[in-house]
Amino acid sequence: MEYVSVAEFAKKQGVSERTVRNYCAVGKIAGALLVGKTWSIPADTELPQRGKHTSRVMPLLAALREQKKMQLKGGIYHRTQIDLTYNSNHIEGSRLTHDQTRYIFETNTVGVEGETLRVDDIIETANHFRCIDLIIDKAEERLTEQLIKELHRLLKSGTSDSRKEWFVVGDYKRLPNEVGGLETTPPEAVEQEVRELLATYNALREKTLDDILSLHHRFETIHPFQDGNGRVGRLILFKECLATGIVPFIITDELKLFYYRGLQHWPRIKEYLRDTCLTAQDNYKRLLDYFRIPYC
Repeated sequence: MEYVSVAEFAKKQGVSERTVRNYCAVGKIAGALLVGKTWSIPADTELPQRGKHTSRVMPLLAALREQKKMQLKGGIYHRTQIDLTYNSNHIEGSRLTHDQTRYIFETNTVGVEGETLRVDDIIETANHFRCIDLIIDKAEERLTEQLIKELHRLLKSGTSDSRKEWFVVGDYKRLPNEVGGLETTPPEAVEQEVRELLATYNALREKTLDDILSLHHRFETIHPFQDGNGRVGRLILFKECLATGIVPFIITDELKLFYYRGLQHWPRIKEYLRDTCLTAQDNYKRLLDYFRIPYC
């Protein structure tokens, strides 16, 4: 089989090289191979049709919805709930193990002997399962302030934070905060900046992986909630990948430091975060291969 470069394929199809690379990264160009850091594309392949993806639900989203409705154990829905919840919570300091997270999901009980667990870790784990259900249900809906606040409300409901007078569950922060030692948007400016972010993002006719990562970076820079920003942000990441037909991904503990580096350097060096997320995407694709779910 004859292969061509990204530049050659882009020129032939009359699109930008960036568009071609993004299509390759999310599996939309059949047969494209990544050799080192360069994509090789079959010369006779066709460019995927441009336009909205809402006319056809991606196979993964269809499987997640079907298995959620069935409450099927041992499938992609079951695995996604456990892996996404465990890893996203663990990044933020949860002490629950992967097995404990699995046990809570499968039995709705704790069942741990001879070990002290934090109540908030257990509550937020159960709450995170509900958040994933929400993004599956609303995957194709426009990203709104209401949905973002609802994710935060679900995640933090019933925790010790929810009993603090100054901590607002399901609404924007009242006190300044920081992330990684860096200043974030002051409370009085959060609402305006979130609205501007969503307006810019939702105005994009065809969203690429880089567009979604830019949304994530800006959301974490604003840091709109008092706590829970990382988990809400990663839930939005997953949702928007489902919405645009891009294979989603889960940032694992092994990728955490690369993920943080990528967020810090995104405005100047996009490769750090992009490559980290593509690595995470490859890991999730292996799950799809195992469960025999097409990428698109």
